[in-house]
Amino acid sequence: MEKLDLKSLSIKELDEQIKAEQANLLTLKMNHALTPIENPLKIRFTRRMIARLKNERGIRILKEKKSVK
Repeated sequence: MEKLDLKSLSIKELDEQIKAEQANLLTLKMNHALTPIENPLKIRFTRRMIARLKNERGIRILKEKKSVK
């Protein structure tokens, strides 16, 4: 998912995507703990994607608060 894709999502969709990515991260970590996964960089990519999603969500919430005042 690219930056442009994130801009088109609503806050509710961002929340859903964050939950899905967090579940995916948990699965990746558990699988990696049991047997090393083929590409451990997937863990890093997933963690960073969660951070991007949370950052975009935070920006949107701040914009909404500013526009309400």
